[in-house]
Amino acid sequence: MSNTPARTPRERLLASLDEVIRKVGAQAVLISDLVATRVGLNSTDLECLDLLQLAGPTTAGQMSAHSGLTTGATTAVIDRLERAGFVQRRRHPDDRRVVLVDVLDHCGPHIEPLYRELQEGLTRVHARYSNRELEVVVRYLSEALEAGARHVSWLQTQPALSHHRPRHASVTREPVAAAKARPASARVSATRPAATPRPRATARRGQEHQRPSARRK
Repeated sequence: MSNTPARTPRERLLASLDEVIRKVGAQAVLISDLVATRVGLNSTDLECLDLLQLAGPTTAGQMSAHSGLTTGATTAVIDRLERAGFVQRRRHPDDRRVVLVDVLDHCGPHIEPLYRELQEGLTRVHARYSNRELEVVVRYLSEALEAGARHVSWLQTQPALSHHRPRHASVTREPVAAAKARPASARVSATRPAATPRPRATARRGQEHQRPSARRK
């Protein structure tokens, strides 16, 4: 007979919840990497682009707080996105000392098609739950996201456990800034955008991107 104590119903439920969260997190990483490859970004830059899209015009400091990345890492991400033609920096109209980052208008139509099937599937899932049930899900995920952001901040203070780095970790794909290369809240055609002139710098304002909540770690 096993000496392992029987788990209570709550312990079993929490174990199942932990397993599902881990699976959702892993799946979200895989989806993000696949989309990023097709858009010509790395997955970190793609996810930061999504956060910028959700936040609207924001500063690098605010972006750092949203993502949990250091200010230096955040600046590097914004630099790459700007070179790629996905965002632009501009001075705040009321305080010239403040620099805002805007996501360009073409991003949504460029990337959103790669998430359309997932969004449609989640829409069908949402229809099976009441408003009250969905409110609980939103509250739980919001609190889980805050815990995740704190964990990201903590991880960046920890030393590397190995000197080995995966080959792909040092590669930052530079998306070709294109008039037809159009990403979104972060996402586009199954073919990589061809090299073309940098897109016209028209900033997106006040338009909230709606991205399925298939994440958050």
